[in-house]
Amino acid sequence: MGKFFFSGSTSAKLDEKGRFVLPQQMRFGLVEEGTLEFSLALGLGGCLAIYRQSDIQKIVAKFQAKQHLGKYQKFFTLFFSTLHQTTCDKVGRVIIPATLKNAVGIKSEIVIAGVLNKIEIWSKERYETQLEAVLSGKDAEMSLAKLTEEAFALIDDDGEKRVDGADFFAVGRGLPEKQSVES
Repeated sequence: MGKFFFSGSTSAKLDEKGRFVLPQQMRFGLVEEGTLEFSLALGLGGCLAIYRQSDIQKIVAKFQAKQHLGKYQKFFTLFFSTLHQTTCDKVGRVIIPATLKNAVGIKSEIVIAGVLNKIEIWSKERYETQLEAVLSGKDAEMSLAKLTEEAFALIDDDGEKRVDGADFFAVGRGLPEKQSVES
């Protein structure tokens, strides 16, 4: 079996205490050494991120090596002062601290998205706005085709057939794959 990664998304509503139910499959992916503990932090692009404890330990180790460099001090202060180590209650609920909710504009509805080694928590409004912008292609720099092409360019070839963004985009939209014509 391959290495585990988070994927998929779902919507949820926060209760009056600022809690949401983390999907069971995502909770299972956070369990390490029989313990369900994780860290909730500010993420990229206006979301929150949930990290496994082992991933946070790797991040901390790398940052500790750079902690005395002045150019990183503001980032370290912001990142670590808003990093919350937490878990779920018996029902699978996670509480989002008010400072984190306010920082990313979460009110009541959220989208929970699995993204490789982390889980992102988005304000539903922000998530849908960004998704629409990418899917509509109105911004050439943020079109699905361009983003897909750039992401697949990160994959090392190793002599295998390379899937380019246009092929993936066509297949992903249910369009026929490119076919070669033999003469």
